Amino acid sequence: METKYFDLKNKRALISGGAAGIGSSIVEHLCEQGAEVYFFDIDKKEAKKTINKIKKKNFKIPIFINCNVKNIKKYKSSILKIIKKNGPIDILVNNASNDQRHSLEEITERYWDDRISLNLKHYLFAIQTVKKSMIKNKGGSIINLGSVSWVRGAVMFPAYSTAKAGIHGLTRSLARDLGKHNIRINSIAPGSVATERQSKLWLKPKFKKEILKNQALKKQLLPSDVSKMVLFLASDVSSGCTKQNFTVDAGLI
Repeated sequence: METKYFDLKNKRALISGGAAGIGSSIVEHLCEQGAEVYFFDIDKKEAKKTINKIKKKNFKIPIFINCNVKNIKKYKSSILKIIKKNGPIDILVNNASNDQRHSLEEITERYWDDRISLNLKHYLFAIQTVKKSMIKNKGGSIINLGSVSWVRGAVMFPAYSTAKAGIHGLTRSLARDLGKHNIRINSIAPGSVATERQSKLWLKPKFKKEILKNQALKKQLLPSDVSKMVLFLASDVSSGCTKQNFTVDAGLI
């Protein structure tokens, strides 16, 4: 453990898309801090791997909820069940997304709606669902995972980048409404992060070399680089931060 955030111990945290990649790393880092973690995903196999990894490290064990965040009714119901049984939510990390590559010509109306549903829609409804419990708890921290893709004008996935731009707008537009209840809301925009999936599908040697060339810092970003920012924003040490976007891209943009 590089940094200990003592105030995160026993804090109740929800993470969407926590079974693999950056989400899994966030779950692990919060558990290491002693937080009470609940994570949502549809990949049971990856979720089990994450839990087993955390068990081996003797961190606090997270609770996995098998739920598709695109099913808003079920997702909201699952969150409310946690609140009813265990108490108010302190930390919400909206992370679940998918950066499947696609061109403008390939997009159909159905595909567009699906991408927005997976990469943006559930963020708003999760925030809406935890708001009352955070007010009851006299505050909370909401962290939305975005991307630098829309800032860079990435051409590989217009629907995904549009959704990620929307996350930035959602974060800023809700800050004043939530702020009067001492609820902070911020977003994180990761750059090129070497998750297992990214490395397998897209971070090939040639592309990786190009990314490193364009970064100010000549290091390959890892999921833990993003997780450390999540810990900072989840903790009270960032109590003066809201309505902000924190870029973790090694100086790519």
